[in-house]
Amino acid sequence: MHMVKNRIEDSINPSGAFDNKDSFMAQKRKLLDRMRDTIRLKNYSYRTEKAYVRWVKRYIFYHQKRHPEEMGKVEVEAFLTHLAVEGHVAASTQNQALSALLFLYGQVLRQPLGQVDVTWAKKPVRSPIVLTREEVSMIMRHLSGIPLMVVQLLYGGGLRLTEGLRLRVQDVDFGQKMIVVRDGKGQKDRATTLPDAVVPALQSHIQTVKAQHHHELQRGHGRAPLPNALAKKYPNAETEWPWQFVFPAKTVSKNPRGDNEQLYRYHLHESTVQKAVRKAAQQSGIAKRVTPHTFRHSFATHLLETGYDIRTIQELLGHKDVQTTMIYTHVAQRGAMGVRSPLDTLEESR
Repeated sequence: MHMVKNRIEDSINPSGAFDNKDSFMAQKRKLLDRMRDTIRLKNYSYRTEKAYVRWVKRYIFYHQKRHPEEMGKVEVEAFLTHLAVEGHVAASTQNQALSALLFLYGQVLRQPLGQVDVTWAKKPVRSPIVLTREEVSMIMRHLSGIPLMVVQLLYGGGLRLTEGLRLRVQDVDFGQKMIVVRDGKGQKDRATTLPDAVVPALQSHIQTVKAQHHHELQRGHGRAPLPNALAKKYPNAETEWPWQFVFPAKTVSKNPRGDNEQLYRYHLHESTVQKAVRKAAQQSGIAKRVTPHTFRHSFATHLLETGYDIRTIQELLGHKDVQTTMIYTHVAQRGAMGVRSPLDTLEESR
């Protein structure tokens, strides 16, 4: 064991670079495996895992395949500055890269970086794109089936697209007219409203999914993937009805985080709803850039216009800081800053 370790360590020259491709790939795999194990131990999402691993790879290649243990604060600052100045990445992208490297050094390598000083990408201040109630209705008239139900939940409950697609059967409470969003952004649970308008179609859809699940169980399948911590705590839950996705994918696939050959039925892919919304917006002739997230913005704005207080809307949206919710207040006002144009008062003064 010590001989193998020494061979790997000997392959790194004094400058911290790898001497050959094979040794680099072996050591990189070892480091990335540790990264993945730590991410899963902390119950981060698979999407976060993929993003963090991708940034670590880019960081290593940017510094000519030097091992991260041989680098530190200076190299991280150089990489992040490069992303902003030469890569012209968005501020959110640069922040994600920083988070990945802080995780690598703080949680995996146990070499905390401390305060990082870099040239930050400029974060644009943009108002959210919001649809009128009439525009929401127009788009929904061009939707049908599952995409329509998903959009109704996004607009009716203020869900993010991923939150809507990750809903499990037990998260929809028809009795209390409530949706429970599990492990939302920031790894928090929250409750939001279940709109009456979607209930009949959603109940019928869930019965169809239940029949499909029962059929798959008889064939030895019928498994939905669970977060790693829950899978260990409830080893048989993956086949139980309450844990199945409300909007399951059409096909089954292997768990990218698992070592077995077991097949699972994941939730519907985001692109299915994204394409349907884009097509419906075009058919409606709406000259706005409409995405599924636009319905969440519209949910918040329309509640404000109706008179609901900002704190209630903050809770429904799951915002940590009320300042994030405040961006909708000026959108909900009449015109820009609530000012009435003097052109509209000319006739009144005559």
